[in-house]
Amino acid sequence: MRAEIRATIALAWPLILGNFAQTAINTTDVLILGRYDVGALAGGALAVNLYFAFGIFAMGLVTAASPMIAAERGRMAHSVRDVRRTVRQALWASAAICLPCWAILWNAEALLLLLEQDPRLASDAARFIRIAMWGLFPFLVYYVLRYYVTALEKPLWGLYVTAAGVAFNALACWALVFGTFGLPELGLEGAGLAHLLASCFLAGGMTLVVTGVPRFRRYRLFGRWWQADWPRFFEIQRIGLPIAATFALEVTVFNAAVFLMGLIDRASLAAHAIAIQIAAFAFMVPLGLSQAATVRVGLWHGRRDAAGIALAGQVAFLLGVGAAFCLSTIMVLWPEQLIGLFVVPDSAENARVYSLAVSFLFVAAVFQLADGAQAVGAGALRGIQDTRWPMIFAGFGYWVIGFGIAVWFGFGLEMEGLGIWIGLAAGLGAVALLMVARWLLRGRLGLTAYHPA
Repeated sequence: MRAEIRATIALAWPLILGNFAQTAINTTDVLILGRYDVGALAGGALAVNLYFAFGIFAMGLVTAASPMIAAERGRMAHSVRDVRRTVRQALWASAAICLPCWAILWNAEALLLLLEQDPRLASDAARFIRIAMWGLFPFLVYYVLRYYVTALEKPLWGLYVTAAGVAFNALACWALVFGTFGLPELGLEGAGLAHLLASCFLAGGMTLVVTGVPRFRRYRLFGRWWQADWPRFFEIQRIGLPIAATFALEVTVFNAAVFLMGLIDRASLAAHAIAIQIAAFAFMVPLGLSQAATVRVGLWHGRRDAAGIALAGQVAFLLGVGAAFCLSTIMVLWPEQLIGLFVVPDSAENARVYSLAVSFLFVAAVFQLADGAQAVGAGALRGIQDTRWPMIFAGFGYWVIGFGIAVWFGFGLEMEGLGIWIGLAAGLGAVALLMVARWLLRGRLGLTAYHPA
């Protein structure tokens, strides 16, 4: 147990910091645009949200590489050929998923108008997206290679590259938006170009790592990259598409909550944005533990060791729920201080936003526990390549229970924003219970080590 705890923590903490750094890239773009122009900020925020929705789906697909590489290393500790082929086909899958994403994103303005967004905002967002979207493929290359070094239990290299990417993006965005260092002032298009360049920087950095560090160079990942391995390619689709759908179902229910808040009033929408930002920031901790759980469980899965799988899952759950409990305690004990980082109640409108955000944060403290449990549960199940049922759980929990309760409590019972947050918490709780039940059921039936589907 102690050895497994040490191994999981050693794998998780660089992933947690890497997740914070990755989130900071999008946040930096928005912050810099806010300093430049309010109109550019609104258009950039809308563009980032739309681009992120497609990016998270694509990331879900290539996430299949992580449990597959871990299982291959579990079967044969020094496997080279199978790991190389999995990485290669994950890169092929990245290129394949980019094609439909690019086709849709190129028509972002028409899509946003269809969603009844302001025409000027839709036009501004499209200007950003038509530049930034070309960074999707290099970003997925970075993501696959980061999963590769993580599955080899060397996640620090991914953290180093991601941290450097944050600094590069901030510098490039500032220079291109404001026109410093002799560069032209490009405004919103400058932020889109910086986003594209940052994605290329991340991909280039990870490529240098996997081709230059002896521990990774021996796998010769880019050798004969044109050679197809169709069974492995379709295995990535089989495992990865349900993960992509699960990611999308979770992200879109929170996007829908934003629209519901907008139907109430501006203060509710602003308070929701503050509370969800704090909750999303805290979620990076269980997310990192979830990613670590996928690798640790995947290694034992490859060894066909049911006891090791059970131990890795148990440790991941204990650490994930424990971390979520600590984060929830902080939200309960110091909500005013956390909300005060975003808004000061120095006017009647700000005071209402402040009060609403505090009430939302208490609910967020409760759903943080459920969010931690469902994240780690999904990560552990991905480790044994069980992804179809978690997708079904996500659809039922988030959209039937969560969204249904949010609408009923928010508008039917006239609880407004608080009712919507209770609905989100109920959805996360339902998904968490279903994920844990699925994990326990597989162990009881003896399916964990031998029947991945």
